[in-house]
Amino acid sequence: MIRVVLADDQTLVRAGFRSILSGEDDIEVVGEAADGEEAVALAHEQRPDVVLMDIRMPGTDGLEATRRITTDPRLATVRVVILTTFDMDDHVYGALRAGASGFLVKDTEPMELLHGVRVVARGDALIAPAVTRRLISEFANRRKQPAPSPRLNALTEREREVMGLVGAGLSNDEIAARLVLSPATSKTHVSRIMTKLGVRDRAQLVILAYESGMITPGWMT
Repeated sequence: MIRVVLADDQTLVRAGFRSILSGEDDIEVVGEAADGEEAVALAHEQRPDVVLMDIRMPGTDGLEATRRITTDPRLATVRVVILTTFDMDDHVYGALRAGASGFLVKDTEPMELLHGVRVVARGDALIAPAVTRRLISEFANRRKQPAPSPRLNALTEREREVMGLVGAGLSNDEIAARLVLSPATSKTHVSRIMTKLGVRDRAQLVILAYESGMITPGWMT
């Protein structure tokens, strides 16, 4: 059973998401929060698999709440998905940098919402949608001139190659096909890279790939 906490200051929005999620046999809504402070408290109390987090809330906003959840070792298994009205939003980018596993726009189709919750609950990042990669590309390159991160020195040449392909949005199977590897080997490379760099999931790998200058907008297009 996938346990979900809803965090949004609008009661009707929470009710709408609860209605969609509660209709599924494998998903249970275990709590609702009207602000970031409540969301963090519920994350500690319920230890949900996924928190659906509105970015703009009174008091402690979604960005700060996300940062507090994703940096707390006691909540290492809790994944955050950002809910937003605007997809091209620097606050969303900030939340991804803070450790969120992806984002969904609030008017997303019910099937996309359910898919997103399930993807993140199984430990993957909701990074596949082209809009997510576009957001990361746009805001990463608004920052100061990318500089190679010392963290990347821990990677082998093959791991750098794999990380670049992750940054370009390729799945493990697509990376395996491009590098003539087995899917299992590709998955192992990605797992080792995340361990070496100390990142939670693919979303953070993609951001680091852009911010370090490893890849640039339009790479591989």
